[in-house]
Amino acid sequence: MERLDETDATILRLLQTRGRIKRTEIAEAVGLSIPSVSERMRKLEERGVVTGYHAILDAKRLGRDITAFVRVRSASSEHYAEFIQAVTDMDEVQELHSVTGGGSHLLKVRVANTASLEALLGSLQALPGVRGTETSLVLSTLKETSYLHAAPMTLVPTD
Repeated sequence: MERLDETDATILRLLQTRGRIKRTEIAEAVGLSIPSVSERMRKLEERGVVTGYHAILDAKRLGRDITAFVRVRSASSEHYAEFIQAVTDMDEVQELHSVTGGGSHLLKVRVANTASLEALLGSLQALPGVRGTETSLVLSTLKETSYLHAAPMTLVPTD
């Protein structure tokens, strides 16, 4: 059984809140040497706990002023793989989730304006097997994060 101890959890919390933190600062925070911290980080990556390091960009500064959630209704699963590939390739789509309830997929999209949203919706609706879409525009975002609280624990096995 793979475990996270308090030191691993602290490293994960630091990496999530201060992505550009220096290893010397992590080492100081957890009371280990820099090589020991580097080894722990390497193991967290190998075990699939840390899956990448990313910059978080300001969508509005990059001209993507509209955020919307689009629920897609599919006619059947006949075109499932084609749908997934097409949507995955769309730069405007930031998230793609297979969901229960009304519709088969939920997309989080960011676009420049209503004209570009309309064009994106047209592209989605033209995909084989898509029966329709329902769109909710985001008026304001009060919380948006990918932060996961890390605590000592036994890791859940992967498939």
